[in-house]
Amino acid sequence: MKPLTIRVHPDDNVAIVVNEGGLPAGTRFDDGLTLTEDVPEAHKVALTALPAGTAVIRYGVTIGTANADIAQGAWVHEGLLQLPAAPALHDLPVATNVTHHEPLTGYTFQGFVNADGSVGTRNILGISTTVQCVAATVEHAVARIRKELLPLYPNVDDVIGITHVYGCGVAIDAPGAEIPTRTLRNLALNPNLGGAPMVVSLGCEKLQPGTMLPQSTLPILQSSPYVVRLQDEQHMSFGDMVAAIMQMAKDRLEVLNQRQRVTRPAADLVVGLQCGGSDAFSGVTANPAVGYAADLLVRAGATVMFSEVTEVRDGIDLLTARAANEGVAKGLIREMQWYDDYLAHGGADRSANPTPGNKRGGLNNIVEKAMGSIAKSGSTAITGVFGPGERVTQKGLIFAATPASDFVCGTLQLAASMNMHVFTTGRGTPYGLAMTPVIKVASRSSLAHRWSDLIDVDAGTIATGDQTIEEVGTALFHLILEIASGRQQSCAEKLGLHNEMALFNPAPIT
Repeated sequence: MKPLTIRVHPDDNVAIVVNEGGLPAGTRFDDGLTLTEDVPEAHKVALTALPAGTAVIRYGVTIGTANADIAQGAWVHEGLLQLPAAPALHDLPVATNVTHHEPLTGYTFQGFVNADGSVGTRNILGISTTVQCVAATVEHAVARIRKELLPLYPNVDDVIGITHVYGCGVAIDAPGAEIPTRTLRNLALNPNLGGAPMVVSLGCEKLQPGTMLPQSTLPILQSSPYVVRLQDEQHMSFGDMVAAIMQMAKDRLEVLNQRQRVTRPAADLVVGLQCGGSDAFSGVTANPAVGYAADLLVRAGATVMFSEVTEVRDGIDLLTARAANEGVAKGLIREMQWYDDYLAHGGADRSANPTPGNKRGGLNNIVEKAMGSIAKSGSTAITGVFGPGERVTQKGLIFAATPASDFVCGTLQLAASMNMHVFTTGRGTPYGLAMTPVIKVASRSSLAHRWSDLIDVDAGTIATGDQTIEEVGTALFHLILEIASGRQQSCAEKLGLHNEMALFNPAPIT
């Protein structure tokens, strides 16, 4: 393979090396650029001489300032860049770059319709918990239910325990405590759980079932018992507790097993987008391809969520410009400010992101990472903003505010009603969620080939010119419909890779 670089924007004065394994000093490119030192794969090379104090530009934006003279053809790495200040949250452009696309009609999938009008892509029994104390008991019961009961109900895909480390020893009424509480409530109401929640409680915890799932939340809760309390006097042994959980599970399985897939418009999809283990290719291959698929989904009437506050914070001006109206722009600013304050209270700032692995993959700082992360949101107008743990109730492109941490973000997107998940990665991760299929998109072909049983889509072909962003994005769009319909499984789903839920709790622990 001849030496190749990718330059994203005409104003960029750096480009990333495409070749697997990187390139040695002395490598000469077709345009005459010669490397003055070894440059690793996905890392940046200076296209011109960059004297100290010069803005280093990628994606057409300043990702840092050179803190020393950088020669043309030199490796531009983290140690040579000064992180710029975060964009101010005032005087931002509002609705100045709103793109209107033609509607996309005729696309459908096979889904499970719920009483509240939401639609599942899977038919799963979820057993929620109010407190960590019952987690081991629930997992014990889930193992037995999966072995003894589930085979009797062929229309039910799985049974899962929604366990966590919250519920007691916490300041339940403190500011911020509403986030984990509503997260647990909305996880129980995820469309893939069929609108039939059941809860296992200890009995003495601070987060009581009536707080987590008020009866007014769903009509079914007003007429059907849905709680097993382990401390209730009728439970004379551990065996009694497990038997009670299994009996309630059996009752729920009877209901879920009656459900059948029916043809539904693509507008019923709620697709969450996320990156994890990103590299410098993510923003030029995987994320733009996902962004193209996101545009197709939005045009088809679906709900598409992007998240990860610190990974969009440095592009807030780009997002407010795409806000459908002033109210959406104010919502974006509100969530950025809340997170700025949250980080400052903890003695941190956005520079705590990226990770060591991101940096080994060529991402020098959070500005560069954010520019690539935003690419997965596509180009349509942002129609709504929701806080962490809130249930998304709008169509179109939504910003669902979450931390960037993979499993915290995934958990919050599930609470937001996600029924399909698309996850991009450059470094690789065996990430998976039990509640919804996860489609993993690799930014590099070398990763896709090495982890062929973990990666669903190879976007690295964009870097080598073998495919276009549009081709990979269109293929991903069709794959989402196929997996949503149950006609295919994602790699993580086939392997049963289901990581634990991770609640976001900014409130004090007592």
